[in-house]
Amino acid sequence: MALTLASAAQLLQQHHLLHEIVRADRWTLDAGEFEGSDTPFSSVTYDTRKVEAGTLLFCKGAFRPEYLDGIDARGLAAYVSETEFHERTTAPGLIVSDVRKAMSLLSSEFYGRPQEKLTVVGITGTKGKTTTAYFTHAVLSALSGGKAALFSSVDNCVDGHTYVESDLTTPESLDAFRMMGEAVSHGMRYLVMEVSSQAYKVNRVYGLTFDVGVFLNISPDHISPIEHPTFEDYLWCKRQIVDNCRTLVLGADADHADLIRQQAQRDRRSIVTFALHDEAKLTTPADVVASPADPAHTQYRIEADGVDFGLFSLAIDGDFNYANAAAALAIVHALGLDASPEALHAMEHVKIAGRMERFEDPSTNTVAIVDYAHNGISMTALLDYVNERFGTRHPNITVITGSAGNKAYDRRKEIVEAAQHRIGRFIFTEEDTNTEPTEDICKQMAGYVTDPQVEYDIILDRAQAVENAVTAAKSHPERLDVILAIGKGNERWIKRLNRHTPYEGDDAIFARLLG
Repeated sequence: MALTLASAAQLLQQHHLLHEIVRADRWTLDAGEFEGSDTPFSSVTYDTRKVEAGTLLFCKGAFRPEYLDGIDARGLAAYVSETEFHERTTAPGLIVSDVRKAMSLLSSEFYGRPQEKLTVVGITGTKGKTTTAYFTHAVLSALSGGKAALFSSVDNCVDGHTYVESDLTTPESLDAFRMMGEAVSHGMRYLVMEVSSQAYKVNRVYGLTFDVGVFLNISPDHISPIEHPTFEDYLWCKRQIVDNCRTLVLGADADHADLIRQQAQRDRRSIVTFALHDEAKLTTPADVVASPADPAHTQYRIEADGVDFGLFSLAIDGDFNYANAAAALAIVHALGLDASPEALHAMEHVKIAGRMERFEDPSTNTVAIVDYAHNGISMTALLDYVNERFGTRHPNITVITGSAGNKAYDRRKEIVEAAQHRIGRFIFTEEDTNTEPTEDICKQMAGYVTDPQVEYDIILDRAQAVENAVTAAKSHPERLDVILAIGKGNERWIKRLNRHTPYEGDDAIFARLLG
């Protein structure tokens, strides 16, 4: 059914969001008092620059009244807002208690509730969301003949084969439902999407129920005045996926797993668990288990409900990625699908640019790894990997790192503390510092270095920092040097003053210098 002023008002009233409908000459709850109330909207947007005849506009975020100046001449049909603007426009305003909730509900309706025509998997967790999403997407694509869509922090794919760089881990609700509609039009049957804590914090997935919701793990992150004020708030937002799914896939070793199980049992959600087993580490019982098949951890065996699915050798390094592979198999299991060995082994071919991407120059004994690691727990996992792969060669390790500006201040200390007793040198540099001075962030991180055996330098220009690390490594060909460039992956921009500015990319620089 087409979205109109009348149907929009009715839907908002059903969800107890509508205050009233406002125009200069009247305030009412009856949309029928306005001419054209049953005329379908031609488009929906939250960008005033995209308003055309028949558009429904959502006034969200830091919206300024002056954005509406002259908008009637372009044919604005109506707007949705928490504040009325009848002095700026003659279009009726749907005044609501929460514009983001309203945008999610109305966008879904405008695009024909496309989520009901897809089997939707939502994945949350502090680390591993993207890799798990790509593994799951690969398996579902293999099982469905390419009929699986993907929304991730790296790329979005709505037709099964074309990947477009994404702007957000979880898209704004309007964009998400638009892309879901495109996926349906392309014949997609499945959608795998990452779900960030911010997606629940700011209602980007309001009203969306996942066929399978996935809770990988949790550790303190994104704690700042503009993100989550406390860890409790962060965990609470992550946990909303439990209330908004039909079946839950849960990392059996996740912190607070008992609390999450209680929530799932209260909500009467069935639970499928996964775990990474290692004779020297964790052996928590789980429905799906990955365990190393050789001392070097180059292959892993994955079992589900006691059934051996064989040996797996992933193209993405790191033991933690086998946990992500186990999660992907648990998702397929939760969907009730019979996964053939060929479909499951599609995970082995998955590569994600900028995630555990390795570059080597054997002639100078230099190895570089580019990864999106951005907090203490991911830094620890990366160093564990280096120790398992290269520990017997006693490598000299250099970490190139910065931290995002204006947010997640706890990461700065976490990264340093996780690494400083395990490496030889830090290079502190720029990483999406936004409006916060790069030098201030670097000095703050350097201030957390307490190990006198660790060297550190501040090189503000990130390209120069990478080049400096490579030059230093090549000057000691008698030893193994491992360079870890974290936080940026394969991104071709650095965020400065709220704008993306061009950057060659960590991976591109290493490829140029190391081959």
